[in-house]
Amino acid sequence: MTKSNRGNKPEHEITELTLRDILTPLFRQRRIVIFSFCCVFVAATLVAWLWAAHYYTSSMQIVVAQDRSDPAITSAQVANVNNDKSITLDQVTSEVALLQGEDMLRSVVASCGLVDGKWSPSDVFLPSDPVRKMAMKQEAATRALGKKITVSAAVTSDVIDVGYGRAGEPEVPACVLQTLGKLYLEKHLQLQRPAGSSDFFAQETEKYRDALANSEMRLTDFTRTTGVAAPEILRTDMAGQLAGSQASLYQAQQAIAADVKRIENIKEQMKDTPARSSTVESSVAANLLMENLQATLLASQLKRSQLLMKYDASYPLVKEADQEIALTEAAIANAGNTKYVNQTTDRDLTYEFLRQDMAKTQADLASEKATAGALVNSIHGMRAQTVELDEDAVKQSALVREAKADEGNYLLYLNKREQERTSDALDQKRIANVAIAVPAVIPVLPAHSPWLITFLGFFMAIVVAVAAAFVAEYLDPSFRTPEEVIQTLNMPVLATMPRRAA
Repeated sequence: MTKSNRGNKPEHEITELTLRDILTPLFRQRRIVIFSFCCVFVAATLVAWLWAAHYYTSSMQIVVAQDRSDPAITSAQVANVNNDKSITLDQVTSEVALLQGEDMLRSVVASCGLVDGKWSPSDVFLPSDPVRKMAMKQEAATRALGKKITVSAAVTSDVIDVGYGRAGEPEVPACVLQTLGKLYLEKHLQLQRPAGSSDFFAQETEKYRDALANSEMRLTDFTRTTGVAAPEILRTDMAGQLAGSQASLYQAQQAIAADVKRIENIKEQMKDTPARSSTVESSVAANLLMENLQATLLASQLKRSQLLMKYDASYPLVKEADQEIALTEAAIANAGNTKYVNQTTDRDLTYEFLRQDMAKTQADLASEKATAGALVNSIHGMRAQTVELDEDAVKQSALVREAKADEGNYLLYLNKREQERTSDALDQKRIANVAIAVPAVIPVLPAHSPWLITFLGFFMAIVVAVAAAFVAEYLDPSFRTPEEVIQTLNMPVLATMPRRAA
């Protein structure tokens, strides 16, 4: 062995670390370095070209907005209300949970064919029944799909990001997300609006339309049967006429009482009033009587003269003529001393006025009594008619109220039916409070570049190889340099011999 020059160095002298000293373990452990490098690089290359080159991811974004202004299912006619409230974190979290529903994932697995019919080693542990085997495979695929699909939403954002990656055909991730988005919108619309609401409102609309037609028909029949179109108005008018007739009856009764009292008073006055009274009184002499008596005297004298020519003075006829002459002369003498008073009487004016007034008052009394009797009969008739009109008004009011209620219900459900039709049209157009802002598309490039993974694998292989060399160097217990011998054994090295020479 030759003596090394380094063996003469002092123990306390610190050797300077050179590049050769750093690279020496790499050359000394070159087999490990080459093996580690090759393993890592080959593994990275396999991962890059067998997995990364065929690993495709697809993504979509869902925007959560405030609820659509669909009509609420209430009994009131509620118009669409614009809701300007902001989206809360709970709403976004609910939508995230809804996206991860197992029923939709199971439908996605069945629609996109994530469970193939190929045999795999795991089929040994599955039941022999094909139906159960397929069900278990679909369940396993559903759970795996639920773990691989990423659904995330930012705290201050209304956007939900959904992503899915899979090694294989690029159409599969797009199919998964597209199917999931379609099922999600359908389920969201189904949960937002109850099923069968359109049919319910259509049936209720038809029912209340028939009820309205029936109510209107009964109202028309009532008007035609009673012959009264507006009993409420007629009742009010009849009440006014009844009040006027009652007042007229009171006035007639007052007039009858006044006429009776007037007749009694007139009768009392007529007892004290004469029926006739003197109007002219004149005093005249009996000239006409004396003329008549003188003519009678002359006629008696002529008769006596004629009788004396035939008969003797003692003859009875002559004596009778003499007697007439004597009576006539006595009457003439008496008439000369007598005066006649002529009195003219006429009907008393006061008596006639009282009689006429009594006759007029009796006529008025008879008229007032007849008027009062007619008013009494009219009042009884109007009262009975008012009661009938009141009953008719109550019946008509009930029919009108029922018709109005049916009309209100019919218009309400008609409006609701139209609103439901609008909502159905919006549902068919997939208009909801959530929308797919960025739909999933078929990826063209893989999610990870195989060249980048190969490049990174190359550098990773170098790092792993170097690290493996140093680790192997550290774990090797043999002495490799004279300095290690000196430091470990505290003994000088007299000579060194190369390994190839040995």
